[in-house]
Amino acid sequence: MADSPMQLTKSLYVSGVQCHKLLWWKVNEPLATELQPDKVLQDRFDQGGQVGALAREEFPGGVMIDWTGNSIADRLAETRMALDSDVPAIFEATFEFDGVRVKVDLLLRSSGHGSQVTGNAVEWTLIEVKMTSSQKPEHIPDAAVQLYVLEKCGVKVSAVEIMHLNGEFRHPDTNSLFARTDVTEAVRAAQAGIPAEIAAQKAALAGPLPDRTIGEHCGEPRDCPFMKRCWPQNADHIRKLYNVGIKRASEHMAAGVHSVWQLPEKKTKNAVVKRQLTSMKEKRMIVEPGLSEALAPFSGKLGFLDFETIMRAVPVWDGMKPHEAAPAQFSYHEANGDGTHRHEAYLAEGPKDCRAELVERMLAATKSADRVLMYSAYEKTQIRGLQNSVPALRAELVALEAKLIDLLPVVRENVYHPDFQGSFSIKAVLQPMVPELSYSDLIIVDGLTASVEIARLLFVSGKIKA
Repeated sequence: MADSPMQLTKSLYVSGVQCHKLLWWKVNEPLATELQPDKVLQDRFDQGGQVGALAREEFPGGVMIDWTGNSIADRLAETRMALDSDVPAIFEATFEFDGVRVKVDLLLRSSGHGSQVTGNAVEWTLIEVKMTSSQKPEHIPDAAVQLYVLEKCGVKVSAVEIMHLNGEFRHPDTNSLFARTDVTEAVRAAQAGIPAEIAAQKAALAGPLPDRTIGEHCGEPRDCPFMKRCWPQNADHIRKLYNVGIKRASEHMAAGVHSVWQLPEKKTKNAVVKRQLTSMKEKRMIVEPGLSEALAPFSGKLGFLDFETIMRAVPVWDGMKPHEAAPAQFSYHEANGDGTHRHEAYLAEGPKDCRAELVERMLAATKSADRVLMYSAYEKTQIRGLQNSVPALRAELVALEAKLIDLLPVVRENVYHPDFQGSFSIKAVLQPMVPELSYSDLIIVDGLTASVEIARLLFVSGKIKA
């Protein structure tokens, strides 16, 4: 039997709760460039699959509904058979009601056995598995639509839980990897609005692209992949003002301020904002007289340090918690005083804990520097973390931390180029200030992708264990 026509799913429903335009594009343009998973998104999918598999191991005796090559009708039938059996748990059970299809991560039998229990109705706990380290508000619509469909299909649900990673867990076995948060009350409270939302989403899909004003929802609960289709890209849009994210930009637009030139004077008193507006108005780079003084501490023998880290939902090295970042690579340049530089680098090899080796190599590389430059406080944060994870070299790491000096505040407080477009990230400032340098010829141009690629090299897919 062929699968039924495309319907709302729980993931589509959650997208629709965020924005009907997002839902419409996902359904009508499934091959849109914005929806194709890049390496970072694919890695997140893979980690989610790993977390789901580990969560199922917590419930021995459970049965998996087979999705491989099976039609929706077959999955529905398998689900019904499992519900009528004596299994303690069902994984990826499938249900449909009124054009909405859901796949439930985990159904745990709360009471009763089989379908012919006298005086003891079968009840189930609905469990949605997430790879976050805590239960979050955006999990509620996801679980709520599942409860709605299940109960319309006649399944008695006594409780709803979010099963997430335990922020207190430390690799390899300190505390449980998972924690469960009861969200029954919040999910029950959301039931009243679900039929109207489903109807609204179906109506949106039945017509042309819906009209939705841009706003805070574009970034909540996550950034919309179609942001560039909706948000103006002109350099003077309020979103391009320094230190203005989606939330503050939305507040400005709600007040009628869409351009940086429409800002009331009281909103332009910040020194960085003033410098930005002057630079944009005069179409030139602004360099403050105090730059020389700000650069005075950058003296002596200078080194330049950069880390790349790995961050796994399920931690892989001793003492690490879920989603904790750990350095696995560094690149270090040191000025020789004659216009040339000495370069040292380290990249972990294989899945073993590399932190002690990395620290030894980094300390050796940086020992002769008077100052070690970084851009933003990330390197300092990582060195402080290494002081705990490599305690034998804590004193040496504390000494290295004392050498660190951050270039970002110097740029932010003294320089602005119109092409910064409100950002002081290294990628935003590099080419405008040093035109001969560019990220365009690099295969990997951002830290998230670098992190994913390093993790892929170190941990063969499917072999990472908690």
